Amino acid sequence: MSYIGKEPQFTQYPSKFFNGDGTAMTVTLDYSPPNAAALLVFIDGVRQDTSAYTLSGTSLTFTCTFPSGTNNVQVVHLGLTQDVGVPSDDTISTVKIQDDAVSTVKIQDNAVTSVKIQDDAVTSAKLANSLNITSGNSLTIDSGATITNNGTASGFGKLLQVQSYSAGITFSGTGDSSLSVSITPSSASNKIFIIATLARASGTGADGSNAYFGFKRNTTSLGNFANLQTDSNRDAGHTLSYLDSPSSTSSQTYLVTGNSAKISATANSTITVMEIAG
Repeated sequence: MSYIGKEPQFTQYPSKFFNGDGTAMTVTLDYSPPNAAALLVFIDGVRQDTSAYTLSGTSLTFTCTFPSGTNNVQVVHLGLTQDVGVPSDDTISTVKIQDDAVSTVKIQDNAVTSVKIQDDAVTSAKLANSLNITSGNSLTIDSGATITNNGTASGFGKLLQVQSYSAGITFSGTGDSSLSVSITPSSASNKIFIIATLARASGTGADGSNAYFGFKRNTTSLGNFANLQTDSNRDAGHTLSYLDSPSSTSSQTYLVTGNSAKISATANSTITVMEIAG
């Protein structure tokens, strides 16, 4: 037989026969229909109204008495619930999903919550290599969390903490000053940048004598970094700096030390230390 267009496809309506026993009996179906109207029920070839039976799952209970007989009760399903099934684990690959098929317009706002995602399901391999925080939003890092830079940071601050101390100081001969400050590095690979400013330091030693300034870390000298020639007739000041690598996470005390002359600071001098990510 010829057809216009695609040839019709046919399917079988499941049917089952029961033996009447002369009572208002209950029979068990092979399938669970969505409602009573999805069935055709015949007794001795006569179709029954839906008021003649009730349905609960696969149980069909008749409200009337059946005549006894062999296969004299027939139940025909007009359709079956389509079972789309559940894909087996590890069966949906990238080629099974169209490009852009799962887009933002397909998902309601707030539809994908944390309880919808299995633990450890979203790994670093599933995330893009960049993180973009749009204007007006913020990124919060909880207390105790650590940000690790495994490469060259771009546009990211490396300054971790700053400690500072100011005081009027006096060097008399060779010795350490009271200008000191302590800092505890958060990582042994980090560095400490030290900067000190000696304000209005006037020389009281012989004119033309040299005043050397340097830093100490605890009791270890880090060297001399400034040479100020004194002059009793004028005031002078100086700034010195140094980048240190303490290689420790213990508390470190940095101080200014001097020698070879007496230098008095008539205004506060300052020492500042900054921890820089290594």
